[in-house]
Amino acid sequence: MAAPSRTVPHPGRALAVLCLLIVAMLLGILGGKLFSPAQWQHQFKVGLGLDLSSGTQVTMQAATPTGGVPSSDEMNAAISVIQSRVNGTGNSGARVQPEGSNLLTVTVPGKGSAQTIQLVSATALLMFRQVLLYQPSSVTTTPSATPSAAASASPAASSSPSASSTASPSTTPKASTTAKASTEAKIVRAASASASPSASARATASLPASPSPSSPASSSSTTFGNASLVNKSTLNLFNKLTCAPGDTVKWKSQVGYTNSNDYDNPAAQIVACGYNGSQWGKYVLDVAKVQGKWVTSASAQLSTTSNQWQVNLTLNSQGATAFGTLTSHLFSTYYAGAQTGNQNDVTLDEVAIALDGNVVSAPEIQGAIPGGNAQITGNFTQAQATQLQDELKFGSLPLSFKILFETSVSAQVGRNQLDGGLIAAAIGLFLVVVYAFAYYRGLGLVSVSSLAIAGTITYMAVVLLSKYQNFTLELAGIAGLIVAIGITADSFVVFFERLRDEVREGKQLRPAVEAGWKRARRTILVSDTVSFLAALLLYYFAIGEVKGFAYTLGLTTLIDVVVVFLFTKPMVTLLAGTKFYGNGHPLSGLDPGRLGARTPWRSSVRRNPAKRRPDPVTRSTGGA
Repeated sequence: MAAPSRTVPHPGRALAVLCLLIVAMLLGILGGKLFSPAQWQHQFKVGLGLDLSSGTQVTMQAATPTGGVPSSDEMNAAISVIQSRVNGTGNSGARVQPEGSNLLTVTVPGKGSAQTIQLVSATALLMFRQVLLYQPSSVTTTPSATPSAAASASPAASSSPSASSTASPSTTPKASTTAKASTEAKIVRAASASASPSASARATASLPASPSPSSPASSSSTTFGNASLVNKSTLNLFNKLTCAPGDTVKWKSQVGYTNSNDYDNPAAQIVACGYNGSQWGKYVLDVAKVQGKWVTSASAQLSTTSNQWQVNLTLNSQGATAFGTLTSHLFSTYYAGAQTGNQNDVTLDEVAIALDGNVVSAPEIQGAIPGGNAQITGNFTQAQATQLQDELKFGSLPLSFKILFETSVSAQVGRNQLDGGLIAAAIGLFLVVVYAFAYYRGLGLVSVSSLAIAGTITYMAVVLLSKYQNFTLELAGIAGLIVAIGITADSFVVFFERLRDEVREGKQLRPAVEAGWKRARRTILVSDTVSFLAALLLYYFAIGEVKGFAYTLGLTTLIDVVVVFLFTKPMVTLLAGTKFYGNGHPLSGLDPGRLGARTPWRSSVRRNPAKRRPDPVTRSTGGA
């Protein structure tokens, strides 16, 4: 009969995996500063929540333009806009939490009360604005007193009476009136692009080239559009503005846009940042000829003809009239100017869709679009088309917010509570260490090392989450980390007790380690699973700070599993091969005699039968 197979332990492999995990986390924290030791201290920062860093908490009530209760989709859209605002200012710890059907609680660490209220309570409006000027972010404005070759074919901004009084040649960007930046998105009539006579003419007519801003053909023209259509103050803001890719908030402070009246005023020209196709850049936008509140529906769908994603747009009667007038004017002036060479009225044939002052799309007009039904096409992915659909759909139903409660939180209270919590954690950790050495003696080294490894991994995990996921640590979260001490201690207690039970049964240490681990492993996994599920449910159903406690509790529970499997058990396996632990030294914590073993394995060596003494009772009596 074949002997049963036994699993051979490989403690070195588990410890190597643990080392690789720690090194990977360390590399993730240091990133590009790996070879700059002087910068390391700045990389190990943990984001602090409102109760530890001060800030403002605002509770707002949302309402539709008619005073009704917003739908869940409208609330989600509002949360997305507000979250973008507060995070865009560098407040990575900001949190927007819905309360009920129409309440929002916004917490912004480190911001003053007045600034926070203005930031989060402004209504986000959707506007359709004509693009007057556009400049890619990768190209800077080049002042020049001499018009470019492209501009010399027609009067430049300075040749216009209005322009000459509003901008000097040294500050006017070199604007190309015969070329424009390429854009991936286009607007056509919903019925059929080819059915439109003007669109058909556009497709076959000889129009000016539309080179990409980065192409050599357009390198002599850094700004696209007609600067003569821009008023002086807006042109000065355009020259001042620098748009960093992805910036949707900070750029507003550059040009002095302090509230929504500056960038959401439909009767004023504005500057803005946003995308033109896949290129980020800055814009001058005309007054809003079409407003988002006139949009009645927007839907993303896959085109049956081109097999590409598109967004269908429908406007009400007022919007249809305004949109038809705008698109007809843009297309006719661009087309007529290009054919006749009269560039005085030529502008970019693009309409910017601006939400909260940012350009989310700037599609080309492919023809006059009357009737209020249009299609926005382009090289959209499904996610991009869906995002544009939501921006059009919910931007057309702006919500107003009423401030119900406003609280300025001081970090001093939180710091005092934190100090008290850390003192309690230090006392608890000290008692755990004393207990481990007093009860488990030599095995206490393993338990204390396990706690140290778990603490190190937890700290590095929090730093990584703060760096890449905008995680912030609050008092409730710290409480969850402190509870982790008990979770880790519980795991090694279970393992050590199962190991000592095997020693009591008379097994030698090495097989006792494997047998004890086999019994303890299931108990540890069940215990940690229950703890993790409790944290998961608590996180899902709880609100506010309780979520922070549940998050860190679940995180430390997972880390406990990693430490027990990759450090505690492998380390005990290695120590079982040493003389100190393997021979059951009285200070090792595995002394068979002290544990009350039935047959202590130190004195269980079998004697040689040949040297066995005769039974003292049996004597030789000779023959009968």
